Formats: sequence, structure tokens, C-alpha cells
Amino acid sequence: MCALPTPWEPLRRVAVTGGTHGNELGGVYLVRHWLQAPGELQRPSFSATPILANPAATAVCRRYVDQDLNRTFTNTFLTSKAAPDDPYEVTRAQELNQQLGPKGSDQAFDFILDLHNTTANMGTSFILEATRNLFPEATFSMHLCRYLQLQSPELTYSILEYQAPGETNGLPSVAKNGICLEMGPQPQGVLRADIFSRMRALVASTLDFIELFNRGTAFPAFDVEVYRILDSVDFPRTEDGHLAGTVHPQLQDRDFEPLLPGAPIFKLFNGKDVLYDGDSTVYPVFINEAAYYEKSVAFLKSRKLTVSVPALPALTAAPTLAP
Repeated sequence: MCALPTPWEPLRRVAVTGGTHGNELGGVYLVRHWLQAPGELQRPSFSATPILANPAATAVCRRYVDQDLNRTFTNTFLTSKAAPDDPYEVTRAQELNQQLGPKGSDQAFDFILDLHNTTANMGTSFILEATRNLFPEATFSMHLCRYLQLQSPELTYSILEYQAPGETNGLPSVAKNGICLEMGPQPQGVLRADIFSRMRALVASTLDFIELFNRGTAFPAFDVEVYRILDSVDFPRTEDGHLAGTVHPQLQDRDFEPLLPGAPIFKLFNGKDVLYDGDSTVYPVFINEAAYYEKSVAFLKSRKLTVSVPALPALTAAPTLAP
């Protein structure tokens, strides 16, 4: 990972987005609360902006209306000429790009924290788009993840690196920097108090970290485990495309645990087991995620690696208070 350029500028324009998927209610209800009472998002050197990312999908408690908003922030969609029959999420992505971007420009927001829930047993996960690791800004996100881990060392936090096919396409990619906070398990259309409270606390700690950075705090180098997505595995299927089995009980709920060659991964409806036929150990994530059935994904395979993150130096410019 490359070293940071110095000096950096303080982060002034920060957004906290929820409801990118309209049936993931943790972020939906936190953002709705903050739109009415934004004081929780204020810090001396900046104020974060709460944004309900997909209000139409949120209104009907669906993941999306026409297409997945969190796969729509590509330049192809963002720069396409508006048409009356455009999918709702394309229009909404263009609106968010105007509000928070434009993507790739100096005018873009400094940071986006995008809030998500999963039905999988992912615990608390921080998701970074891997292509952004080509840039020094990824070091900031890694230090943020490390800071959040240290705030509650008794809990397990995982860093997941996702490589989008082609260019980055998630909502955080509109800003100069950003991450997705993924928390579960939580059913779609359900709000769990424990996950809601933990998500709220992690947002507060994220803003505290940005405030520390803006105030000139330096953070030392460290090594950290990262899970890097490799590819996806579909369910076993019949000749006509229907499910022929489902996730094996020995795999269910074991996200981020090692999967060895020869271990069972599916239980067929005829009672037989399907074994993992890979030649090396992998770490499954998003196991049996409800939203991925339509994507023909039973789970994603990842590999675990150790990343050396360089120090995050103190800002040299004196910080100023937010207006």
C-alpha cells in the first residue's frame, strides 16, 4: 500500500448515507432520525450530512425499485443522457452524484459512510472497494477501520475488500474516500435494537476519528488482516434452473471461517452432500444472503491476507472550526 502524500487537507464534507437498499432498516431509521435531529452528527471541525439514499425503495421497504442502486454509480450511468424511461435508480444515482460528487472531481465530498445490513452472519464488517487501494486515500480508510476495532476490542470486526468488475460502482465511490459499514445478521424489513445501537455507536466513532484527524492527530503504522473477495459460488441447480439444494448446515452462519477442500457446502434435496472441490482454503462471506438469491450467489469466496498499512501523519495545517 502506497504512502500518503503530505500535507493532507482536513475532511470538511462528510456524508452518512442509509437506505441505499430500502429494506435494510438500520441505516434507514438512523438517517431518518438524524434528518430531524442532526446534532449527533456535528463535530467542532465539521458536520456530517445525513442522506436517505433510495427514498422510493425505502418507502415500499424493498431493496430497490428497478435496479440495485449500489451497482449504479459507474460513469456510464452517471453521465448518460436522462430519458423518461430511465430506471429510477439511474436517475437517483445521477442526483446523488450531483449532490455528493461529481465522482472523481475535486468538488466531490471528502468522505461517505454508507450504512448497510445483511441477512448473513457477517457481524460487523467494513467493506472497501479494492480498486481504491491504488490510491493513498485507502490508507485513511484502513486507519479508520483500525480505530473502530480498537474502540471495542472485545468484538470481532472484519475488513472485506471487494473488487467491482470494471470501475467502482458503489455509492462511496462518488466521494474522494469512503467505506460501507455492513452489519448482521438482520432480516430484510426488520430493525434489531442491538444492531441499531451498535451501528449508531460506530457512526459516532467514525466521526470522532475524522475529528481527531482534522485536529492533527497522527496514527502509527500497523498490520491488519483483510479478506479479499475472489469470486462467487452459485447454488446447485436443476436443469431448468431451480434450486437443487441449499447451504449445508456445517457451512451456514460460518462467515469468515476457513473452508477446507472436501468440506460440505451444500445439502441437496435428495439428501446428498456437495463438497467444496477447491484446492486451497478460502473464507466464505455473505453465506446464504437473501439479497443474493436473485444474483445466483450462495456465498462469496475470499482469501485472508495481512496488509501493512503505513502511518497516517498529522496534518500540518492548523485546523479551523466548522461554521
